[in-house]
Amino acid sequence: MTEEVSMKRLTIGFTVPILNQEHLTSYEIKPPMSLLPQFLVLLQFSYLKFCTCTDTLTSSYLIKDHEAIISNNTNFKLGFFSPANSTSRYVGISYNTPVQTAIWVANRDKPLNDTFGTVAISGDGNLAVLDGQQQLIWSSNVLNSMANSSAQLLDSGNLVLLDKSGRTLWQSFERPSDSFLQNMRLAVSNTQEKSLVTSWKSPSNPSVGFYSFGINPPNMPQFVAWNGSNPYWRSGLWNGQIFIGVPNMNSVYSAGFDLIKEDDGSTYLTFSYTNTSTRTYFFLDSEGNLSQRYWYDGKEDWETIWTAIKDECDVYGKCGAFGSCDIQDSRLCSCLEGFEPRNLDEWSRKNWTGGCQRRTLLQCERNTSISNQDKKDGFLKLTTVKLPDFPELSYAQDIDCGSKCLNSCSCVAYAYTNGIGCMQWSGNLIDIAKFGGSGGVDLYVRVAYSELDKKKNMDLIVAITVIIGSISVVLITFFAWKCMGKGKGIVPVKSTCKIRNYDEMICLNQERRIEVICCDMEEGRIVQSIHMKARPRRN
Repeated sequence: MTEEVSMKRLTIGFTVPILNQEHLTSYEIKPPMSLLPQFLVLLQFSYLKFCTCTDTLTSSYLIKDHEAIISNNTNFKLGFFSPANSTSRYVGISYNTPVQTAIWVANRDKPLNDTFGTVAISGDGNLAVLDGQQQLIWSSNVLNSMANSSAQLLDSGNLVLLDKSGRTLWQSFERPSDSFLQNMRLAVSNTQEKSLVTSWKSPSNPSVGFYSFGINPPNMPQFVAWNGSNPYWRSGLWNGQIFIGVPNMNSVYSAGFDLIKEDDGSTYLTFSYTNTSTRTYFFLDSEGNLSQRYWYDGKEDWETIWTAIKDECDVYGKCGAFGSCDIQDSRLCSCLEGFEPRNLDEWSRKNWTGGCQRRTLLQCERNTSISNQDKKDGFLKLTTVKLPDFPELSYAQDIDCGSKCLNSCSCVAYAYTNGIGCMQWSGNLIDIAKFGGSGGVDLYVRVAYSELDKKKNMDLIVAITVIIGSISVVLITFFAWKCMGKGKGIVPVKSTCKIRNYDEMICLNQERRIEVICCDMEEGRIVQSIHMKARPRRN
C-alpha cells in the first residue's frame, strides 16, 4: 500500500514530513510485523532528511523544492518560493520570518514552472539551479571554478561559493537583487562601474525592473536612484555623519553607515549595527521608492521606518533648472530670486520641467560700461535647502568660499558645510528643495547687482510695513486703555464715524475689522454711527 505524506512548513524555514491524519483514518495501514523495524527506520530517516539544518550545499548534498538550507544564526534561508499572486517558482534568499521576504533571487529572469527544480553544485563546481529534466536554469557562472566546491549561507545573508581551501569564488552580495543588507557593499569604481540594487518588475515578478540605486560619483558620493538611466531621487552628499539631502536624518538612520575609499580610487558604502540581531534592510520597490524596513517582533511583521520619496519635492529635478520645490507652498515650484520662468505657459499649467532663467545677465555675461564696472554681482541666500546636484569641491576655507566663487565667471552658486567643505556650482542648478523640518544647508546664489537692489528695496518695504503695523497696534491698545480707564466704555460700531472736531474725538480701527470706535474723551459720550444719534453714556 502506498503511503502518502503531506508537507508542513515551519516558521524557522525548513520542512518536516507530517503524516496526514485524515488519510490514516480513511485507510487502515497494517504493515507486516516482519517489516515494522524497517518501516520505523525509514520513517526516521525521512524525518531527519527534511529536518537537516545545514547552512551548506556540497557536491553530494542538494536541495529540492520545499527544502531549504538555514544560516547558522537562523536569520536567513535559501530555498524555493513563489511571489504573491504567482505560481512560478524561484530560488532565493529570504529572511527566516513568518512573513515571506525574499531579498535575493537567483533565477529572477527565468522562473521554474513546476516544483521539480533543484539547487546543487554542478559538475564544473558552480552553484546551479536545475529544472526537473536536469536542464540548467541558472548558474553562478564562475569561469575558474573548481571541483569539490561548496556553497554556504552566512549569518549576514550572503551566499558564498567556496573552493576546497575556503577561498571565495563568488558571492550574492556582489550581485544584489532589490535589497541592500547590512555588511553588503555598494561600490563605484574610478571608471564609473557600479554595483547596483535593481527593483523587481512588479510585486509578483522578480525579473529586473526599471529602477536601480547605488552610489555616484566616486569623488563626492551620494545615494542615487535611477529610472532607467535618468536620476529619480538622490540623498545629497555624505558629510561623514549624514547624507545632507535627507531631511531629519539622525542617528537612527546614520549610525551604521560607513564610506570607504580604496587606494585604487574606488569607493564603497556599507552599513551595520552594533546589535547584530537587528533585522533591518533597505528595499527598492517596483515603483522606484527606496525604504528602510525593520522587523518588529511584537507584531511579527515588517515596519517601514523611512522612505526616500515622501512627496513630490523628493522627485529629482521636479522644478527644473534654477527652480526650487517647497511642499509647504501651494505653488509647489517657484523660481529662485533673480530668475523667471523660461516658459510662462508651461509654468501656468504646472509643467515646471523647463525651469527658470535669469532676469538680468551677470557682470561677466554682459558688456559693462565704465560707470557700471564697480557694480559687481552678489549673492542671495537660500536657507536650509537641499543643495543642487553636481557640485564641485573647492579647496577654500569658509570665509574665502564666497570670494573664490565671485572671482570665477563660471561659478553661479556656492555653499559651505562641515565634513565636506566649500562647494561651487557652474551651469544649471538642478534639484533644489526647501526643507520644512531640520536639516538642509544654506545656498548662496549669484545674481546681478540690480537684483541685489531689488532685494534691498523689498526688504525695506517689508521692514517699514512691520514697523507701521506694530506702531498702530500700540496706539490702538493705548487709546482703548485710556477710554476704559476713564470709565467711558467702548462701543463697537459697524460703520465709520463722521468726525467734526479732532480735538474732541478720536476714531480708531479696532481689531482689524471694519468696526470703528469713537470715544469723546472729555464729555464721556460714544458716537455709535453716522446713521444713529449720539447719546450720553449712562453711568
